[in-house]
Amino acid sequence: MPTIDRKQLERYFTARYNAPVEILDIQPLGEAKPGPGALKGYGYGTPLRIDLAVDGRRESVVLSTVNPGGFGHQRMSDRAALLLWQYRGFNSLPRHVKALDVGGLTREGPTSLSRVEELFLVTEFVEGTEYAEDLNRIQQDGTAEALDLERTEVLARYLVEIHTEKRDDPGMYKRRTREMVGHNECLMGLTDSYPADHPAVSPDTLLEIEKRCVEWRWRLKKFTHRLSRVHGDFHPFNILFREGRDFSVLDRSRGSYGEPADDLAALCVNYLFWGLLQKHVFAPPFQTLWDTFFHAYIEASGDEEVLSILPPYLTWRILVVASPVWYPHYELSIRKTLLRFARNVLDRTALDPFDMAPLLEEDS
Repeated sequence: MPTIDRKQLERYFTARYNAPVEILDIQPLGEAKPGPGALKGYGYGTPLRIDLAVDGRRESVVLSTVNPGGFGHQRMSDRAALLLWQYRGFNSLPRHVKALDVGGLTREGPTSLSRVEELFLVTEFVEGTEYAEDLNRIQQDGTAEALDLERTEVLARYLVEIHTEKRDDPGMYKRRTREMVGHNECLMGLTDSYPADHPAVSPDTLLEIEKRCVEWRWRLKKFTHRLSRVHGDFHPFNILFREGRDFSVLDRSRGSYGEPADDLAALCVNYLFWGLLQKHVFAPPFQTLWDTFFHAYIEASGDEEVLSILPPYLTWRILVVASPVWYPHYELSIRKTLLRFARNVLDRTALDPFDMAPLLEEDS
């Protein structure tokens, strides 16, 4: 991937702002931290916070690229497609950080799209702390405060708000459910990333999960009326809280419209995950957050049908948090419990979110 230096960036931003620009500081964002903050071990690229002096005023932006590698990012055109969509998609979702520009890199530095060797995205910078830090604190303290429950409810109501916007496009709904199984960043991309000799899961187990999710895809074809505006990657590392219940979201993914169950699964699976990390069983306080989330979403949306859609979406997200690539640093027994849940939930015609114990047992 081409490299860029400070002078090249200053020339790019001077042209973009049509005013003199000086770069004051460049700092990587989202680097692994020691202790619980290092739980997540893989990402698609390290964004850079760039502090600028623009014609005498100070501004901060974020510059992002996508690393070459697995999960369907091997070709430059793969990475370009992702960033080009993000430039449009970020700016059409409430509370999302705004995309400011999409451009290209050459050996001579950033430019417009002619002569491009790699693309980059520039977004605004917003203050906030990853929601994952809340979950880390709850794990360490063993209790959830009143504000933690309020934030869970706020996130549920936010999803209700964005999911209210529907779209009549049966072909798009079928595409998104197909991608849930077959996309490079989704279920099959995850199963391909597991080591063949991992002690928690065998290739035969992954094959069985894939087969059953393909069967689920065929069941979901009749639900095309559910196509809704979605975030697409609504997990705790893409949610930034400030004071109280004020938050922004990052890194909308894979399309503007899809199945609401995608967003629910992306968040709620983390309450299960952090709960197992804390106690090796699913119990308060994380079970309380899980229950609060589902009560708030279903009460506000009236969408009980989503419970009949969730099993394969939960399975995909379980494969993320159980992944030794994405999350390398926790105990083998927890991975086995997560994968047991994934297999068991696929046997259900619908999720009962308030009766989780059987899904975590050896024989459900």
